[in-house]
Parts: sequence; structure tokens; C-alpha cells
Amino acid sequence: MSSEKLKPEELPQEDEVQEFPDGGLRAWTVVLGAWCGLTPTFAVMNIGGVLEAWLADHELKQYSKSTISWIFSLWCCLLYIGGIFVGPMFDKYGVRYTALPGSVGAVLSIMFLSVCTEYYQFILGFSVLGGLSFSTLITPSLGCVAHWFNKNRGLAIGVACTSGGIGGIIFTVIFGALSNRIGYPWTIRILGFICLFLCTVSNALLRTRIPLSRHKAAYLDIKALTEPVFLATTLSVVLAEAGLIIPVIYLPSYALAHGIDSGLSYQLMNIFNATSIVGRIIPGILADRVGRFNVMTVTSATCGIFSFALWLTAHNNRAAILSFVALCGFWSGPAISLSPVCVAQVCQTKDYGKRYGTVTLLIGILLLIIVPVAGVILNDQNPSGPQTNYSGLICLCGGLYVCSSAFAYIAKGLKVGWKISNIF
Repeated sequence: MSSEKLKPEELPQEDEVQEFPDGGLRAWTVVLGAWCGLTPTFAVMNIGGVLEAWLADHELKQYSKSTISWIFSLWCCLLYIGGIFVGPMFDKYGVRYTALPGSVGAVLSIMFLSVCTEYYQFILGFSVLGGLSFSTLITPSLGCVAHWFNKNRGLAIGVACTSGGIGGIIFTVIFGALSNRIGYPWTIRILGFICLFLCTVSNALLRTRIPLSRHKAAYLDIKALTEPVFLATTLSVVLAEAGLIIPVIYLPSYALAHGIDSGLSYQLMNIFNATSIVGRIIPGILADRVGRFNVMTVTSATCGIFSFALWLTAHNNRAAILSFVALCGFWSGPAISLSPVCVAQVCQTKDYGKRYGTVTLLIGILLLIIVPVAGVILNDQNPSGPQTNYSGLICLCGGLYVCSSAFAYIAKGLKVGWKISNIF
């Protein structure tokens, strides 16, 4: 078959001339292993806002929200920055020396969270240990799926990434139901036992397929950023992740500040996570057919529009708040599920680890900055009295999504042309 008859995203790269299974029991078993490995990671990320609201009212009530936000921004930062080491190690050694030891550290960090009482303890036991440990679960999970799928990679990774929504719902329900009954420490320990089970299953099922690299591991591929298509892709992915983290962290406190009772404010993240499950599967299916970058462009732009048109004007309107949460959950799903697919599409599979590690380094740096910056904006707009003015924070979120959409379209345009109908 001549290359002219292939769609742009189907053109084989140097190491992709061999047949990808793109399905079958073994391949989908790997997806299940990835799902189990990603569930603890994304679930903890998705309940960050719930945990922050709890700590602000209990263990760390003497600290400001911007100070508390450093706990979660540092966790997110190290979660992604760890990819610069994990990616190349995965390329060379596979799962055994990455996800396996990381699983131990991830479970321990959750257990430490149950006994922390001082601010520095949360930083060391949860942010540092947890961020670095959980980083060893993301790249191997997504990398193994990329070894088994090519044409259906968007669907496969979308299914694996539903772990965040499902895990977020489970963790939020458990936390809301048990924290006031059996206490915060034992509630966190139960979440830790769940993480232990899922990590065990993940390590048993994850397998690589493409031969591992025999060369010395390169931790970064900064030179790749000189490639215009890869640079635009990186910027799109980084900005989408930054846009997503703001509602994840601040929606519960926003709801509490605008007349939503505490019970419902915690359940907002269940709504967000539930719609994000669908938002990670349907766009993945569409992306494999109409182009991954096309879908990324549309979904990021839609999140930006909803941020400005709905969240910014919601104020105390409960229906508007609930509508934004549901819509944002759905349309922000591809920020997680399609980001690794887009990166994989513009690099060779054998180099995926170090290139995705380079991208996650930039994500981590931006997340370290963006969450505290959002907290500072919130504090500056509410210098005294209750924090009810979230307009600056919301505009920041919307602006990040709009820029992400623009760079996704630029990456597509540079690769296959600027016509909207071009598939990429």
C-alpha cells in the first residue's frame, strides 16, 4: 500500500513498520494493568481539592489557602518532573525497575498522610515521597499501552485514563462517608490499602512488547524542543494540564464560598469525575478517526469557552455551578487521555519514554508555579473577609485552555497543513 493512501496519523514511523496488535486479550490485559496503575495516581490528584478543603478546616486551619496549596502543587510538580528519570528508565529496563519500586513508595506516602499533623510533615511525607513515587506509575502504564496499540491508541489510553474519574469517585465517596465516622486517619489508611491492591494487580499485568533500548539512558531530549511540531505539541499538553488542575483544586472551595453546603461541595468532584469518564472514552474513539490533534483543539477551546461564559458568570447560581462542573468534567477529559497520545504521535515509540519525560518535566515546573499563583490571585482579590471573588483565578484557567487549543492547532498546521478538514 502506498503512503499516499494512508491518513497522516497512520504513516508508519521507523520503528512502527511492524504490526501492532491493536487489540486482543493480551493487549487489553495490559490496558487493565495500566488502569490499575493509573487509578491511585489520578484518584489522589482528583481529590486534591477535597483534601485541601479538609486540611484548611482541620489539621492546617492556621495556614492560608495559598500556603496549603503548596502541598498539592509540589506533589503535582514532582509527579511530572519524576518523568525525566522514569521515562528513560522505562525505555531501557521496562516495568520491573520503575513501577514496582514506585508502587511501594506511593502506598507509603498515603499511609504517611494519615499520621501527618505538621505542615512540614505533609510536604515531606506526601508531597515529596508521594509525588516522586506516583511518577513511576504514569509513564510505564501509558508506555506499555503505546507498545500494544497504534491505530486504536486513543481509545486504549482513553479507557486506561477512565481510572482517574472512577478512582476519583470512589476515593471521594469513601472520604466523604468515612472521614466523620471513623476519623480522618483511618479513612486515609483505607485509601492506602486500596492503592496497595491496585498497584499489585498493575505490576502483575503490565508488559512491554517493543524491544527495550540497549543504549545508555538519556534523561531528557531537550533537542526535541527545537522541532516546531514537537514544541507546539508540548506547549499544548502543558497548558491543558495546567488549565485542568485549577478547577480540580479550587472547585470545592469555590462552591463553599458561593453558598453550596459542604456535603454537596465535596460531591461536585464526583460529578466532575463521572462526566470525565465519558470524556476520556468518547473523544478517544473520535480521535482515532478524525485526528487526535483535531479533538484536542476542540476540547481545549470548549473548556476555555465554558470557563469564561459559565464559570465566570455563575456566582451563587447553583444550577450554573453544577452545569459548569459537569461540562468541564467531560470536555477536560482529553487533557489527560489524549496528551500522551499526541506526544506519541510526534515521536518514535522507542523514544517515547524520554520525550514524554521531557514533556512531563515542563508540566511539573508549570504546575509548581500555577497552583500557588492561583492562590495568590485569590488572596489578592480578597484581601479581607471571605474569599468570594474568584474571577482572576477563573480567567487564568480559561486563558490556559485557549492557549492550549491554539498550540494544538499550530502543531497540526505545521505537520499536515492548516485546513480544518485535515486529519491529524
